[in-house]
Parts: sequence; C-alpha cells; structure tokens
Amino acid sequence: MVQGTSASLQIERLDRGCSGTSKGNVSATEDEKDENLECLNQLKAGKPPRNIKMVRHCSSSAFFTDFGSEIGILGLISPSNENSAFLPIFRSGSWTEKGPKQYMEDEHICVDNLHKHLTTSADFPSPGAFYGVFDGHGGIDAASFTRKNILNFIVEDSQFPSGTKRAIKSAFVKADHALADTKSIDSSSGTTVLMALVLGRTMLVANAGDSRAVLGKRGRAIELSKDHKPSCASERTRIERLGGVIYDGYLNGQLSVARALGDWHIKGPKGSKSPLSSEPELEEINLTEEDEFLILGCDGLWDVMSSQCAVTMVRKELMLHNDPETCSKALVTEALQRNTCDNLTVLVICFSPDPPPKIEIPKNHRRRSISAEGLDRVKGILNN
Repeated sequence: MVQGTSASLQIERLDRGCSGTSKGNVSATEDEKDENLECLNQLKAGKPPRNIKMVRHCSSSAFFTDFGSEIGILGLISPSNENSAFLPIFRSGSWTEKGPKQYMEDEHICVDNLHKHLTTSADFPSPGAFYGVFDGHGGIDAASFTRKNILNFIVEDSQFPSGTKRAIKSAFVKADHALADTKSIDSSSGTTVLMALVLGRTMLVANAGDSRAVLGKRGRAIELSKDHKPSCASERTRIERLGGVIYDGYLNGQLSVARALGDWHIKGPKGSKSPLSSEPELEEINLTEEDEFLILGCDGLWDVMSSQCAVTMVRKELMLHNDPETCSKALVTEALQRNTCDNLTVLVICFSPDPPPKIEIPKNHRRRSISAEGLDRVKGILNN
C-alpha cells in the first residue's frame, strides 16, 4: 500500500469503494447515490457505514465459507411468517470437555420434558423445558449442589407459576444461602448460573455470571444474557459503590466474575449487600417459528468465539445432520482449536423437530459491493 496518501484522496477512494462501481459497471441509480452519499458522510464523521456488515472472529474455515450467502445481509426473508399459535418441540444436546485445566468444574442439566421430570403437582403451561449451565470455581461442589437443587427451588416456590420471575429470583437466593449453610461445601466454592425455563411459548433466561445464552433467529445471533465481568461499566459501578475493588479485572483481586452463587469467603453476612452479587438478570421472550435454537455456553466458549459465529456454525451443522448434540460437540472442538484456556460446556436446544430452512433472498434484492481498497480503509477506521 502506498504511504502518505492525502486525506482527500482517501475519502475519494472510500467514495469509490462505497459506491461499488468499477470500470465497465453502469452508473448508479438515484437511490444508490443517496445511500452512497450517506455511506461517505458516515466515513467522514469517523463512523462505520450503516449499510456495511462487519463480521468478527469468524476464522474457522469450513463452517463460514458461505457466511455471507446465509446471514448478515439486509433484506433476507424466511419461508414462513410468524405464527402466534406456534408451540415449540424441544430437542437438546450437550458436550463438555475439561480443556487445558487440571480439573473439570462445570455442571449442566437438560430437561426436554418438564412435566415428566417433575414430581410436583404444580399446574403450569405445556410444553415445558429447563436447561442450565453451572460454571464452578474453587471446586465443583457449588456447581453440583446448584444443578441438583435450583429447579426444585423454583417450582416449589409459592409464587410459581403465576409469578415465575419472582420464583426464579427467590430460588437464586435460596440456593445461595443453602451453599452457606451446607457444611460439606467449602466456603470458597462458588458457581455462576445460566438457566433457561420454557413454559409454553414463553422462555425466561436467568443469568448470574459470565456464561452466555444466544438465540439463533433465522441465522441471526440474539444475545439473551449479559456477561457479568467486573470490568463491565455497570458492574464496576455497583461493586465500587458497595466497597469492592477491582484489581486487573478481578473482583477484590480474586474472582473474574461479578455475580455468582456461593463464595461466602468473600460475601458478608446473609442478607447484606455484597460486591459479589447472587442476583440474576432476567430476559423474557415469546418464541416464534423464527426462533430456531438456543445456545447455552460457559465463558470457555465465548472467550474465543463470537455469538454470531456460534449461531452460524450451529445452523450449518443442523442443516447437515439435524443433531443438537453433534452441534454442541462441534462448538467445543472449535473452541479447543482456538486455544481456549478454560473448561468447556455447551448446550444446543432446538425448538422444532425439523432442521432450519434455507434462507431465501428476495428477488428484488439489490446486491451491493465495496471495493477491496474501500473495505481496507473502512477496517482501518474501525480499528482506530
């Protein structure tokens, strides 16, 4: 690349790149000129153009070769419209690996049929399902205890199922306090909790920690949880307000998460506010035919893979063999190849017995391109 190019020449080249024209191409229509002008104005303002999709971390070879043809293009449509009478049919698969760590401290649970699984007489919508990932630290005790008890704490709560959100929050408190009271569990043992409870078409995702839930919606990745890292602005504010400190990204120099159950060697007396919170953040959605699958994964996956890449990978795999367990294994294998430094636990939950349909591009869709030089300039602006 030639050094010392003037700013005006750079903008001129970007203008040519955004217009998508080259020698031999016909002149742009008025609509295209308007969009190109908007693109140029965005670049002059130091912002990425709105009509250019950027894909990050998709370095794996086989899974992403046709990425652009499947997703990430404005104007994609699905074969069917949203159906308000849609009811999910659950299929799930999981895969775990110890990874480079000495011990495996993760736990998980998959319940595709909640009515068969539970012995309670509680009346709740059908179909029902429950899934959870528990990323333990300081040993596996807290993760194992929470996996065995959290669902019972929810369904046995007096507010379930009429007040499911309140029942879930109450269950997190009960599990956290039970970890403090159980003498067989070391006070330094703790766990993050990520769970999804589906009743009928309503799905509730609750998270305390840095695991992540990602919905695959016709090829698009929709994050349904927030990673609770101490470095996150909102978590940092809460931690410092309660007297906690963050050293090199660690809460009180000890934990790399801002929310977890257990860890009573850090928390104060039960009922007091602590910089390490056990309160979950909840997200509620109504499932539709557009919602194809859900990925639940511990931070060992998301440390090395973006949410969109994971959704793209799972969708391609499902279209090949329609097996959620094989999809989970593929994600774990990919994370290991990308040199993750943690345990790995991945769940893939499908909401239909059929594989995802092929995404169709509308006939009136107008493809636009950006020159290689223009794309290079855009990347430079974004990186700076």
